[in-house]
Amino acid sequence: MSSLRPVLRKLRGMPASDGAGVKLVRVIGTPQLPDLDPFLMLDEFGTDRPEDYLAGFPSHPHRGFETVTYMLDGRMRHKDNHGNEGVLVPGSVQWMTAGRGIVHSEMPEQEQGRMRGFQLWVNLPASEKMTAPRYQEYGPEHFPETGVSPGVRVKVIAGQVAGLHGAIVQPATDPIYLDVGLQAGARFEHAVPEGHSAFAYVFEGSARFGEGAAATPGAKGELLVFGPGERIAMEGVQDGTRLILVAGRPLNEPVARHGPFVMNTQAEIRRAFEDFQAGRF
Repeated sequence: MSSLRPVLRKLRGMPASDGAGVKLVRVIGTPQLPDLDPFLMLDEFGTDRPEDYLAGFPSHPHRGFETVTYMLDGRMRHKDNHGNEGVLVPGSVQWMTAGRGIVHSEMPEQEQGRMRGFQLWVNLPASEKMTAPRYQEYGPEHFPETGVSPGVRVKVIAGQVAGLHGAIVQPATDPIYLDVGLQAGARFEHAVPEGHSAFAYVFEGSARFGEGAAATPGAKGELLVFGPGERIAMEGVQDGTRLILVAGRPLNEPVARHGPFVMNTQAEIRRAFEDFQAGRF
């Protein structure tokens, strides 16, 4: 029988702000969890107070990694310096490979109502850090949902569940990204490649991770980091529990990062600043 992954760590995010003062919770990318190779940062944003999000994320650069935006509620318009523009609606995902450089903005397309979602930063291997920027951007209709068993609903963003494949593909890190809904007492297990880093983040309700008396509880706002093994097991504690389950192949490369640039050496970071200031993005 395949081995069950234990929970190695459990932690809560830290209040933060980004862009022009947008309030959010930073879950990965804090002193307590600086990164989880290949994941560099995870932010949860969620508020129905327009003053918390209206200023948005004005034009800013990226180089050397990928940003993954998953919208749960609200609408966000994005534009970049290569002429790309679009609107992220509820349930949509933008997986942006910044590569050698892009300057973009992400601004709310609404003035009232709830704005909620996640942004995940995923590192790129050295061999792909200077590739041409590209997008994988899809509306909610491109991400299949399945009732795996009674009380379990899974939306597949990347990876596969019950023969259904998510629209996002990235061979460099082979990601899994699932939005899992659980009713009280409902169980879900998912196979994860043995070498992958993996975490779950509970954003509604509560769940238990593992089996029997050794299971670890996870409440709303808690991130659980899994140890080695081949599968992850979870059970809903409250009706209406929702969480994201994310995994990816570590790169095991040196990381040099400064603000919106993530490279392998400090010399490459200096070059990124020079290229950006010279308008070469």
